[in-house]
Amino acid sequence: MKKYLAVINGRKITTEKCVAIVSPITLKPYGEVSSLTKKDIDTAFTTARSQFAMWSTLTLDARIAYLDKWKEQMVANAAEIVELITYEVGKTKKDAQAELDRTIEYIDETFTEARKITANIIGPDVTGIKNKTGHFFRVPKGVGVSISPFNYPINLAMSKIIPALVTGNTIVFKPATNGSLLGAFLGELTMGILPDGVFNVVTGRGSEIGDEIITNREIDFVSFTGSTRIGKRILDICPSKDVVLELGGKDPAIIVDATNLDYVADQIVLGGLSYSGQRCTAIKSIITTDAIADQLAPILVQKIEALQVGSPLDGAFIGPLISEGAAQFVQTLIDDAINKGGKVLTGNKVIDNLVYPTLIDNVTNTMQLFDEEPFGPLLPIIRVKNIDEAVMIANHSQYGLQASLFGENETELFELAQKINTGSVNINAKSQRGPDIFPFIGVRNSGFGVQGIVDALYSTTRIKGIVVNKR
Repeated sequence: MKKYLAVINGRKITTEKCVAIVSPITLKPYGEVSSLTKKDIDTAFTTARSQFAMWSTLTLDARIAYLDKWKEQMVANAAEIVELITYEVGKTKKDAQAELDRTIEYIDETFTEARKITANIIGPDVTGIKNKTGHFFRVPKGVGVSISPFNYPINLAMSKIIPALVTGNTIVFKPATNGSLLGAFLGELTMGILPDGVFNVVTGRGSEIGDEIITNREIDFVSFTGSTRIGKRILDICPSKDVVLELGGKDPAIIVDATNLDYVADQIVLGGLSYSGQRCTAIKSIITTDAIADQLAPILVQKIEALQVGSPLDGAFIGPLISEGAAQFVQTLIDDAINKGGKVLTGNKVIDNLVYPTLIDNVTNTMQLFDEEPFGPLLPIIRVKNIDEAVMIANHSQYGLQASLFGENETELFELAQKINTGSVNINAKSQRGPDIFPFIGVRNSGFGVQGIVDALYSTTRIKGIVVNKR
């Protein structure tokens, strides 16, 4: 059993109660973390506030030096980080290591981009300005809350934390329940590395302490990645705070013509089913005409049935979902589709929290699967009369994160992409979050605000002006 404790003001917090972390691989307790009280959470925020003046007035290079030492601790403790990711969220060790490697690259690139942010000086040489010079630069907002999801427990955590800290903010970090062992361990790695209280880790079940975390009077901004339901609640109860939300998706793959369907099928399988579909950017619907669907479906079935299903410890491509409840939700979507005329081409097998990859044809708008995000290895084929209808379906979704277009004529695809109302559209490739330097955008129920390295630096700062007047 692993045990890591919350870290507040540079100290580990022991509590009477603990939260058991159940591994999706074994469905047995793998470890436990502190279960904090309201008093503990209040202490985390007052500590972060008390340290803000000190941290924000350090030079950028000084803050980078501190954070770089923390990054070096992550590299030095890579084996423990990979093990925690593997057992807490059910990834293969290869994928866990890839996530850590990407995170280290993200941190280094954030340092590079932070150094590019300079003051904007507007002086008397500009028409209409006399005898004054305005200096406009970015300053930290204050105390931030970073709330990360289970599926990328270090990458999506650090994509919130590092930009905020490097720009001079102090942070209270709440990891997802599965991911809390890793989050607490990351907090432990800051002890003796970062000044006490600059970075604080709070742990406990979101259902018990979630409101306490996002309503504290010391909060200046919130960055959250997770479900649309919780994201909407954050907006409702934090109307006066600066909020960035990364929420769900129903990312469609629209196939315009039958060019190279083998490649298209590879992209759909990789984009829709890797990490068992537990990604907001996973392809979650296949939209095309009857003629193309008739050719594509058997290719998809062949590729899906060749996937290894089983334990991440054995390197399986399809592993267990985060919980049995998540698997049961996927099963309800399958059952509903079947009852309303959907045709299962492969899959429809669930063992505990292991869902076999499932492809369902003839999905219509009468079915929950048409617009619900399964967050599992479930792909619907939606047949349309023409591509205009496909675009209409994409644009009428409650979500608007990403979309993919596949076809031969890149110029036509680019024009078509401009008609699709999502944050991003990928031409001839699966939907995906990276590269991390790109802005990452969700519209409608997929998000609020913009992420990506540069945009994260901007979202954790505000513009301040100092105007020098000549007498």
